[in-house]
Amino acid sequence: MNLEAIRNDFPILKTQCAGRDIVYFDNAATTQKPLPVLEAVFDYSTHRNGNPHRGAHPFAIAASEAYDGSKETVRRFLHAKSTREIIYTRNTTESLNLVARSWAETHLGPGDKILITIAEHHSDLVTWQRAARKTGAVLDYIYVDRETGRFLPEDLAKIDDPAVKLLAFAEVSNVLGVRFDPKPLIARAHAHGAVVVLDGAQSAPHRPVDVQDLDCDFFAFSGHKMCALGGIGVLYGKEALLEDMEPFLLGGDMIDTVGEQETSFAELPAKFEAGTQYVEGAVSLEAAIRYVEAVGWDAIRSQEEKLVRRTLEGLRQIPHIRLIGPSDPAEKEGLVAFNVDDVHPHDVAQILSAEGICIRTGHHCAEPLHRYLGVGASCRASFYFYNTEEEVDYFLEKLKGVRPMMGYDD
Repeated sequence: MNLEAIRNDFPILKTQCAGRDIVYFDNAATTQKPLPVLEAVFDYSTHRNGNPHRGAHPFAIAASEAYDGSKETVRRFLHAKSTREIIYTRNTTESLNLVARSWAETHLGPGDKILITIAEHHSDLVTWQRAARKTGAVLDYIYVDRETGRFLPEDLAKIDDPAVKLLAFAEVSNVLGVRFDPKPLIARAHAHGAVVVLDGAQSAPHRPVDVQDLDCDFFAFSGHKMCALGGIGVLYGKEALLEDMEPFLLGGDMIDTVGEQETSFAELPAKFEAGTQYVEGAVSLEAAIRYVEAVGWDAIRSQEEKLVRRTLEGLRQIPHIRLIGPSDPAEKEGLVAFNVDDVHPHDVAQILSAEGICIRTGHHCAEPLHRYLGVGASCRASFYFYNTEEEVDYFLEKLKGVRPMMGYDD
């Protein structure tokens, strides 16, 4: 991988702060956008912009071709059977809400169980709280070992309960950094007919996805976490399930015929894509997928492993650092969460920000997990393929100064 050439595709990384190029370690929240993605959007906006599916003029046709054509790239990226199974949303959160509203709230009832994990992002947790409340179903949890971050074996047995009608979990935790191997869990849930929803927000940008091999029923991810513009997300769903679901939003472009009292809905995927769609986002997502695939999954994986390993090794050498989740680099997927003794995470972030280093702090939309781990908040450094080991070294060096800056004599 030609890292210098790749970084040249990201002008924002040359932003000056504290007398040097900024260090961007907040990739789990959102990634930066390379020139080929921005150029694709600029080309569409300056030569083909129109309202898709609603006109016979050249711009409307070009917009329709750009929007619909991007679905084939996404289908191939996910290894879905058909573009009918690819629904565009705003982000992972909206995708999960779509499943909760249009499947869970219409298919579950009293006596049924929804099973999720304590490690879930709020978008894969609050949604199921409401679904349980509306349907009378019971929401239950799989907990994790506080040291390893792995699922507790005794809790995994909950998957085998025939009352479990829906299992939802993130393939990679946005706090622990652990990848939970989804395939055996999906098979266990399917053994008694449960539907499985997989949150791929932190996995799709970093490793290849094959929804047919996984056999998940739904898979959600966000474009902005893999170099696309913000505001474009994807929900994959098995066609038979999507056909059986009510539309999530109502309005234009998702209808077949409309009468004064009754409406029939369009075929998939239009049935779930009401209103004028975000063509620029679709264009950016297609370009981002092509860009990431050109970098190569092996190269991405290799670079992220180097960065995580170097970070963990460095953090172990700094006194008063407390790691969250496993400390083995092989157990981490592109991010490291930690705390500094006696220093609030927000203060850590402010001190590092003054040195041109961008990290994330807070509960990372995983408040129940933090409470379970006994931590109020945490710091998170998250990486992508354009980050360097030199940036890691600079981050570690400046992190050493956090406690002295707060008046502690280390």
